[in-house]
Amino acid sequence: MITDRSYAVEPWCVRETRLDLDVLAQSESVFALSNGHVGWRGNLDEGEPHGLPGAYLNGVHELHPLPYAEAGYGYPESGQTVINVTNGKILRLLVDDEPFDLRYGRLVTHERVLDLRRGVLERTCEWTSPAGSTVRVRSTRLVSLTQRAVAAVAYEVEAVGSTSRVVIQSELVTNESLPDPNGDPRAARALKSPLEPEEDVAVGRRLRLVHRTKRSGLRVAVAADHEVTGPERTTIDSESNVDVARLTVTSVLEPGECLRVEKLVAHGWSGARSRPAMSDQVEAALAAAGHSGWSGLLDDQRAYLDDFWSRADVEVDGDEEIQQAVRFALFHVLQAGARAEQRAIPAKGLTGSGYDGHAFWDTETFVLPLLTYTAPGAVAEALRWRQNTLPAARERAAQLGLRGAAFPWRTIEGSEGSAYWPAGTAAFHVNADIADAVVRYVTATGDTDFEAATGVELLVETARLWRSLGHHDAQGTFHIDGVTGPDEYSAVADDNTYTNLMARANLLAAADAVARHPDEAARLGVDVEESAAWRDAAEAVHVPYNHDLGVHEQHAGFTRYQQWDFAATRPDQYPLLLNFPYFDLYRKQVVKQADLVLAMYTCADHFDEEQIARNFAYYEPLTVRDSSLSACCQAVIAAQAGHLGLAYDYTTEAALMDLADLEHNTRDGLHIASLAGTWMALVAGFGGLRGDREGLRFAPRLPERFSRLAFSVQLLGRRLRVEIGPDKAAYTLLSGSPLTIRHHGDPVLVNGDGPVVRAVPPVPDRPVPRQPPHRGPNTR
Repeated sequence: MITDRSYAVEPWCVRETRLDLDVLAQSESVFALSNGHVGWRGNLDEGEPHGLPGAYLNGVHELHPLPYAEAGYGYPESGQTVINVTNGKILRLLVDDEPFDLRYGRLVTHERVLDLRRGVLERTCEWTSPAGSTVRVRSTRLVSLTQRAVAAVAYEVEAVGSTSRVVIQSELVTNESLPDPNGDPRAARALKSPLEPEEDVAVGRRLRLVHRTKRSGLRVAVAADHEVTGPERTTIDSESNVDVARLTVTSVLEPGECLRVEKLVAHGWSGARSRPAMSDQVEAALAAAGHSGWSGLLDDQRAYLDDFWSRADVEVDGDEEIQQAVRFALFHVLQAGARAEQRAIPAKGLTGSGYDGHAFWDTETFVLPLLTYTAPGAVAEALRWRQNTLPAARERAAQLGLRGAAFPWRTIEGSEGSAYWPAGTAAFHVNADIADAVVRYVTATGDTDFEAATGVELLVETARLWRSLGHHDAQGTFHIDGVTGPDEYSAVADDNTYTNLMARANLLAAADAVARHPDEAARLGVDVEESAAWRDAAEAVHVPYNHDLGVHEQHAGFTRYQQWDFAATRPDQYPLLLNFPYFDLYRKQVVKQADLVLAMYTCADHFDEEQIARNFAYYEPLTVRDSSLSACCQAVIAAQAGHLGLAYDYTTEAALMDLADLEHNTRDGLHIASLAGTWMALVAGFGGLRGDREGLRFAPRLPERFSRLAFSVQLLGRRLRVEIGPDKAAYTLLSGSPLTIRHHGDPVLVNGDGPVVRAVPPVPDRPVPRQPPHRGPNTR
């Protein structure tokens, strides 16, 4: 039961009205700001107290040895971990020689607000020092969505009641002390103080530090410039050493007087550029930011977000918490991908160091669908990053004795970073997830230039892997054996249904793409025979089905396994992987996260409505949701099967995963895929959105709690608004040429002459499936 919330429920912001040091790390993730290139955790301006300090540059990582008790062929030898780069957000404050530290003195008021429309984090507080001096502090922080390298802070101190001598120390700090990254002492040693100094500069109001990682060889440069406003007797000094550059501002404030520092910070990194080049790069970025100025950065940020919200907003009437949560989700997913620009979108975005900063298949399956229909440019950039990593994926495939490319299960720079071989070696479905994202993007945008330059190569190399990984049996059926699907409690299994159906779509998409782009096919060495072999394999793919039970099998033989003894499993024994051996999980009917259920969403055309209902009823009692990726998938299929109350509960769980810290690990960073899953649960679940080359289909139905759901999607240069009520749905073409969609299977032409209204059919009457004991969805 979700009962406790740390943040006020408001439609366009997340407000914290008191500082609770026990959940400081959680709030640092919630209040993180990013643009996909630069990420600043929501640490307090003064740097301390903190839960987990964090300033990140997408792609900047260090290497460390991977631990193996016993070596094995094909095991990755080196792990990759995101590192905390030079921190430019620190502004320390001293009041009459007392450090402004909220653990001491008396905190009168403290409020932080993440403004989702303006894209800023605002903070106001009043504090009385142990010596009795009182000050009021106001700060505003942003990471620019328009100037990729730039973040900025405006920090203001006001004396209250008496004269106060104040000192503000604006710093760039490298190699901050951090908690050990994991239990492996070799990794901890490798990641301690990972940046070696190359340059430190402090001239006037300008600071700059340049460092380089010890093992990965990446050069990082961060520079800052300042505008200072205060009484005439204000003084400014600057200094630097290898790991700290500091601007010190000193003033005496009479009651009501203020000292204000506006700090612009520029970031850059490269694995190839020289130290002077990196210094010049961040200085140029600072110059551009200075030309805009603080107010210009604020105006540009609001304009960028106004445009985004006009395309992406989801309106929910009847549930204020879900309304806030979906906008929070959209904002953070945008932040994760907006300016990533041929870099990965990590599972935590740039909000924390969880999962070592790695990107997984989550990106293509959960995050990119949202961005495809709301911010498609970010999708193209994410897929170009995958194309850039093809050399490593080809090398990995060759190492495994396969053709084409084997994309990594988890990575930062393109090579496999997982020491868990059933996933790192056997979770080949990531290939098909990438191909699926390519097809969805091209179908939704009509971007044929992208398809020719990027899409064809990704489709070809992923198809080649399936053709070499699978085999035809004596009857001609195509099997893909020994793979791990999305459900990590069923590893190294034969004919995983999700994997097989996604591979089938991958193979057909590749064959279609090379037919449309013969020049690219020739460049990649694809001939008619190879393309025909892809089609043959696709049409012969085996899809396991238990005719006695009338359900699809998650993988071949799954339904004959012994069921997990849920009755004997205590609530404190979840997640199961931390309390039971994988050996036992692998041979039982127990599901960590939606797998066959996910296949019914991603490969919807393969299942009819009755099959979906039967499959969902079968797998619900087996699914324990030991993964944050499951609730949103279950919400979508529950809604499709007519279980709207259950779908609502799953939507709530996905939506409040981080705002309510449901898994008690938000401190490590936000669950970006679960946040994207909030949109998926609402738009694909209650909106019934499905898309393919035939166009968009909707099958809307609302849960009892909602009185209205409205959203917009983009398709082939058009913008379509969908507004759903309890008994009717309205489709309005906001821009672009006429469009034919489907509403519960019936064609509907929308042409810009106003909304087209259709009735919502009644919900089918089916028994609501049960869940495993103690593993029902969170409800309010």
